[in-house]
Amino acid sequence: MKDKALEWANFADKAVRLAGKKITELQTESHIEVTYKNAGELVTSADFASDQIIREAITSAYPDHGILSEETTDGVLTEDLFEGPLWIIDPLDGTVNYAHRLPHFAISVAIAVDGIVWAGVVHAPNLGVTYVGIRGEGALCNGVKLQVPRIGSLSDSIIGTGFPHDKAKVHSALARVNLLTTHCRDIRRFAAPTVDICYVASGHLDAHTESLAPWDVAAAGLIAREAGAMTGHVGIVPTGYPPELYGEEMVCANPGIYEELLSLLRSRI
Repeated sequence: MKDKALEWANFADKAVRLAGKKITELQTESHIEVTYKNAGELVTSADFASDQIIREAITSAYPDHGILSEETTDGVLTEDLFEGPLWIIDPLDGTVNYAHRLPHFAISVAIAVDGIVWAGVVHAPNLGVTYVGIRGEGALCNGVKLQVPRIGSLSDSIIGTGFPHDKAKVHSALARVNLLTTHCRDIRRFAAPTVDICYVASGHLDAHTESLAPWDVAAAGLIAREAGAMTGHVGIVPTGYPPELYGEEMVCANPGIYEELLSLLRSRI
């Protein structure tokens, strides 16, 4: 499987770069078509263009593999969906940033087999970084091996977090922010969780926590773990749901603060 994982990583790397080139070109246009989907979440024509490029590449190279993409899922994620080889795509993470021409956005592609993630790539074209993770083989940023720097104090940490698109769920997120700000040095919100989780891998952040989807955590979570970070969840992962693809109340952290942060977040349950 490791030989296949390297092949898949190289394929994903090429696919995200093609998509990245396209959305960068679209961003230079005077008008980006913007619409809204569930809970008022913004989506642009670039999301769909990126999705199409990556989907066509996958169906051409791996016609028997499944595909789970943020822009084409119906929101129903059943256990059988994760059986066999499955490509998990976020064609444009950080769409609001992209639409407002802020640099924190990325394209994420990962492949899981029976719920286990084997390879993942996160490409942030405007930041000039590409993160690659291969199960058991480590993680790279622009070809340089990543190793999470060890820290030992939650009070000295910088933690990333985010807010849900559904305004009915904002109060819980604000409670999390209040808890974090009173126990760590500071928090950051870049509004592109695939980048945030990769920032834990590279040491720019010491942790990231929020409620996410499989396409947010698949590639970035693998990259972070391969760099030496730890990932888990505040609550219980539902039976039959692959933990590596479960994003609800996820925690990705430097191992020096992981248990302390997890205990803190669980204290508000």
